[in-house]
Amino acid sequence: MKRLEGKVAIVTGGAIGLGRHYTAALAAEGARVAVVDVAAEAAHLPEGCRHWHTDVSDESAVETTIAEIADWGGAIDILVNNAALYATLDNTKITDIDVAIWDKVMAVNLRGPFIMMKHVVPHMQAVKGGKIVNIGSGSANKGMPFMAHYVTSKAGIFGLTRTASRELGADNICVNTLSPGLILSDSILENQKHLQTNRERVVKSRALPRDGFPCDLIGALIFLCSKESDFISGQTLAVDGGSVNL
Repeated sequence: MKRLEGKVAIVTGGAIGLGRHYTAALAAEGARVAVVDVAAEAAHLPEGCRHWHTDVSDESAVETTIAEIADWGGAIDILVNNAALYATLDNTKITDIDVAIWDKVMAVNLRGPFIMMKHVVPHMQAVKGGKIVNIGSGSANKGMPFMAHYVTSKAGIFGLTRTASRELGADNICVNTLSPGLILSDSILENQKHLQTNRERVVKSRALPRDGFPCDLIGALIFLCSKESDFISGQTLAVDGGSVNL
């Protein structure tokens, strides 16, 4: 039997980049996946999945979307908070980051996961169970020059995960962070600037000195979404080839 058979999952940012791989992996394990993304309708979605064009930083839009997903799926068992701004961001000195850009990064990368949790959690509480996986970044452990806005937003994800896990444990809701290193996703390959500045340094920092690929994250993601992780909460699982020692 597939590990997520009969489950209903939400993947934010699930139409492109790493999110597209997360969506496919969850569907392959039997989940019905609701893709919440500002990207255009995705023609490549697996059978049984559906796309909602929603900005995760807009609470009113999220509230409406979550209600529609609950009606569509009959339940919400899994939330993967993946939507984030990174690949399109320019490398910028902290003294040169525009406040409007800073606020936009925080709105999508940190406020977005909070809003999604705010409106998904009541559905999980109603059935006394659920899995929430927030996508972090190893850069928040080590720091990354010229990306203070992104790194700070991902550091906030760690705090959100730890706090929510304490608050929601009595409802049997597990909240964890999946923390990738630099992964050669479609988005990163299309925007070479981050590869040019970080790739060699990152690979050298790893115990397994090679590039990371989307397939390297799938085992950890499915584990955190399945019954196999029922006694794990508030944790950060780094999948980065051993670059970060947590």
